[in-house]
Amino acid sequence: MTAVLCVPQWQGSASSKAPQLMAGARRAAELVPADTVVTVPVLETGGDKAAGVRAYDVLVENQRLTQRALVGIDDRVITIGGDCAVDIPPIAAAHTRYGDALTVLWIDAHPDVYSPQTLPSGAFHGMVVRALLGDGPTGLTLEHPLAPHQVIITGERAGDASEHEYLTKTGLRRYGVDDLERALDGLRGPVYVHIDLDVLEPTAFGATCYPEPNGVQPQRLIDLISHVDDIIGAAITEHAPSNDDVNPYEAEVIRLLGTALTR
Repeated sequence: MTAVLCVPQWQGSASSKAPQLMAGARRAAELVPADTVVTVPVLETGGDKAAGVRAYDVLVENQRLTQRALVGIDDRVITIGGDCAVDIPPIAAAHTRYGDALTVLWIDAHPDVYSPQTLPSGAFHGMVVRALLGDGPTGLTLEHPLAPHQVIITGERAGDASEHEYLTKTGLRRYGVDDLERALDGLRGPVYVHIDLDVLEPTAFGATCYPEPNGVQPQRLIDLISHVDDIIGAAITEHAPSNDDVNPYEAEVIRLLGTALTR
């Protein structure tokens, strides 16, 4: 059994397009095959910057609401965002269940290992992987952090010098677009798969807040997901459609990704 958890949160992003993530989450949640769909009643207003994080108070409350929604779900959860920060509660739940056996496959154009001190915008969706490792602001960080060997980043092509320094220091495995598939070498379950849609080539899929050139073609990503064994949970994030018109091709990409995750 599979449940879709729709978390239409936008406050973790600093993009001017960030509010479009609300509609993107709701639209994407309709495309992923599931037995049930649960929508978290996240706050939709902006918030105050604190601890170096914009909308800190809103993000903490949204995490609390997401955690509460997860309590009533016993099925495999596919989380649909919203910004990348929606992943923290389901990954925390998966870590509680599977412990050190869990691997998080983070598929993203960005490594998301900024800190509040290295990201002036305070956009928390750029700090999520670091928070998963226990290095983040109170209330937005895993109580029982992942170890660096439990995280694999692939498709990354846009991290800055401070992020690459952190990646080197922690020993996190990371792969780019050319060696995308190497992330699966030796990968064993249980696996949680995070997909930020900006990993895709923007000329093929452009409905994201932070498109990066020279990305992954959609079919290649679908094929990669199809070869991941023992997916126990996943997320599709950062879908930011520009208007109310549905782009049939982009909708089909999300549908096929959802099908690959839930096969």
